[in-house]
Amino acid sequence: MTYDLIIVGGGPAGLTAAIYAGRAKLKTLLLDKRTPGGQLNDTTEVENFPGFPEPIMGPELMQRMVQQAQRFGVEIKMEEAQDLIISGAKRIVKTDQSHYEAPAVIISTGAEPVKLPAKNADRLLGYGVSYCATCDGYFFRDKNLIVVGAGDAGFTEALFLTRFAREIRIVVRHPQDDPKAIRAKDQILVEKVKAHPKVKFVWNAIVEEIVGDKRVEGVVLKDLATGKPFEMRDIQGVFVSIGHRPNTGFLKGKLEMDEKGYLLTDERTRTKIPGVFAVGDVRKFSGEYAQAVIAAADGCIAALEAEAYLEDGRWPDFV
Repeated sequence: MTYDLIIVGGGPAGLTAAIYAGRAKLKTLLLDKRTPGGQLNDTTEVENFPGFPEPIMGPELMQRMVQQAQRFGVEIKMEEAQDLIISGAKRIVKTDQSHYEAPAVIISTGAEPVKLPAKNADRLLGYGVSYCATCDGYFFRDKNLIVVGAGDAGFTEALFLTRFAREIRIVVRHPQDDPKAIRAKDQILVEKVKAHPKVKFVWNAIVEEIVGDKRVEGVVLKDLATGKPFEMRDIQGVFVSIGHRPNTGFLKGKLEMDEKGYLLTDERTRTKIPGVFAVGDVRKFSGEYAQAVIAAADGCIAALEAEAYLEDGRWPDFV
């Protein structure tokens, strides 16, 4: 089936692009391997998205974007993109169910959590190990938890978990006096977490092993100052937030990317392939911030650029 524009990925970047494309009367298809919304589907209160003076739940915000895109005639299919074929002026997206053609494609496939490189982390995934506090926090009422990650995402997860947990220990891989120990940039968030009575910090350490037969029962950490391991028992959950990896595996050899897999574009979200754009967390630069408002801005830019490209076919040299 042929469209004017295909958008691969339905997070805030893809949905914003869809809204703008729909308003421009472009025949637009949005593909997502699961319910559109991206990582915000796994987020509770969103307090920093413009236009919402009161917090809004992540899934609700994304559902509003879906409804807005559909109101402008955007077609949404839950299919997983598996290949991008460039054939002359044709851009063909192959999915796990079909294939679709358009002269312009916007890649907005987002990123996935980086896995914890600790023994038994994979085996106990879903049995006390989690990469989504908002998904699983409810099941850890009155439990003692470990949070791995000292960025904005890790601190957000820790603060959310205080609603349920008895105690939370945030493991930080740097000494307390290291100015780079806490990578979170949201100082209000940092102050809230530090002041919370349920939260404690384990400085200059990493998780080497998760202990437990059928469920998490404790962790073994390594003191980075001495190199010696030490164990913490009576831990029922390990929540991991140590970064993300862009979902670009199906694009290797097709689009230019950096060593981490982020797609390279110019300032107008254009790749080197005419008619192909990359936006949001999957794009170099934007992915470094991983903020919904930046992803949405990317989506807006790409849709406007796609409209212009479809009108005149011009594709300036990649800078």
